Amino acid sequence: QFFVFCHGLLQLSQLLVSGYLKSSISTIERRYGLSSQTSGLLASFNEVGNTLLIVFISYFGSRVHRPRFIGCGAVLVSLAGFLMSLPHFITGPYKYDQSVASMFSNTTDLCQPGVPGSWGNLSNAGCTPHAARENHEVLLVMFIAQVLLGIGGVPIQPFGISYIDDFASERNSPLYLGILFSVTVIGPGVAFMLGSAMLRFYVDIDKVTGDEVQLTNKDPRWVGAWWLGFLVAASLVALSAVPYFFFPREMPKEVGEVLQIALHTNTSYFPLVLLRNLRHPVYLLVVLAQVNLSAMVAGLATFMGKFLERQFSLTASLANMIIGAVNIPGAMVGIVVGGAILKRFQMSLRQCSAMCVLGMFLCLLLAFPLLFLGCPTQKVAGITYSESSEFGHHALECNLQCNCPEKAYNPICGSNAIEYISPCSAGCSIVNINADNSVLNYTNCSCISKNGLAGFAKPGTCGTGCSHLFLPFVVLSCLAGILASTSHTPSFMLILRSIQPEDKSFAVGIQFMLLRVLAWMPGPVLYGSAIDTTCIFWEKKCDRKAACRYYDNNLFRQR
Repeated sequence: QFFVFCHGLLQLSQLLVSGYLKSSISTIERRYGLSSQTSGLLASFNEVGNTLLIVFISYFGSRVHRPRFIGCGAVLVSLAGFLMSLPHFITGPYKYDQSVASMFSNTTDLCQPGVPGSWGNLSNAGCTPHAARENHEVLLVMFIAQVLLGIGGVPIQPFGISYIDDFASERNSPLYLGILFSVTVIGPGVAFMLGSAMLRFYVDIDKVTGDEVQLTNKDPRWVGAWWLGFLVAASLVALSAVPYFFFPREMPKEVGEVLQIALHTNTSYFPLVLLRNLRHPVYLLVVLAQVNLSAMVAGLATFMGKFLERQFSLTASLANMIIGAVNIPGAMVGIVVGGAILKRFQMSLRQCSAMCVLGMFLCLLLAFPLLFLGCPTQKVAGITYSESSEFGHHALECNLQCNCPEKAYNPICGSNAIEYISPCSAGCSIVNINADNSVLNYTNCSCISKNGLAGFAKPGTCGTGCSHLFLPFVVLSCLAGILASTSHTPSFMLILRSIQPEDKSFAVGIQFMLLRVLAWMPGPVLYGSAIDTTCIFWEKKCDRKAACRYYDNNLFRQR
């Protein structure tokens, strides 16, 4: 029982490390200027290390000191978690364009007519070879960490489950495995809640004092303390790893049950068994169906937060809170309900497949309206909206005398409800500051005219004006998720019951292998690439595309 407790704790903290990355992905993109394709690849890269080793591990399972192997894997996972946070400590503080001069820079992004050179140091700042190299190093460290995370995670689940199943009594084994299974489902939810908590802190909380931070967490330039969660999760893994080095290789079996005789399939038949399973039509079709569903879930899990942030103008923290507290528990409910129905009605294989089809069909019905629940991107001058169409050609020249840099990014919302990518592009020449050094508003803006007078602007984005659609979206997506996940258990039953008993563990191994290679690896990369195709304004770093500043929200939603 102590082993089951330790194993539950370890699985939870391991899932925290891998799930936390998904909750902070949009933040890491913004901090290090990554496209969604790159961040999707990063998110799925732990599957690479995992897949390479999983076959060997399942094969050597019974011949090694399992608890010690699990402990070593956990140490690797913990190391990977600490490595993930390393980029924060090897790079300088996060820089963003400011209207108020600060200790980092005395340039501001206001309109300063007649000072043509005032921008030189901003437009090419941070384009030194050192800066470019720093970015490569960051990516390299993170990809290595992800591979280590995958490798370290390999022994944890299979060895733990077989160890428990070997030494638990027949009566208790299903209970113990059920507990572990529920932990693996709760884990990602806890990871998103951790993300929600950590991203409320400013990224450089350890490098700058509070009053120097001029951003609020609603600002589109805000970057939360993404690295903090990795430290928390990695420390938890390290703690959970300790007991494993003290468990015995074998335990006395729990009392009160019949000895079971292990059937070991002879491995020389490996190719034969593989062919026999893959030729089995039920097995093949169900696994392909699971591949399709899992690819969708893998992509959603990675980018759902980013989607909510952009569509409904939420903070990263709130988006994670919704996913962790609503969507993931919804999926858990669906899995439990599916299993309960199965048990209650003792379903045949045909009924199992009918139940899967029904669940999917209802899910599609409920998910269809999600295509329309959203708003177009807000009007952004020069990007999604040009005033010249309304006011003749005056609008294009209103900020010519300002000599604005191309890459300034400090969005403001004009009194005319149009967003400008910086105070300079709106022609604002005066900034008014609150007592705590944060920006109150910008005035004297030559591009924002109201009734012939120069208008003013507030810091931050105008937002998409979509808050009224947020609740229906969450409710529908949660219900669709519940319905889809009712097919989880019946689809497993289809596989387990259609396969010859002696091939069972092998068939499940092949199934997970196929899910990894065909769904969990490519899923996030495909989603990320699709998201990148909807970008309408890229941040430029050293003449290369970095992170996306503005998406076409309608295309983002549909694709």
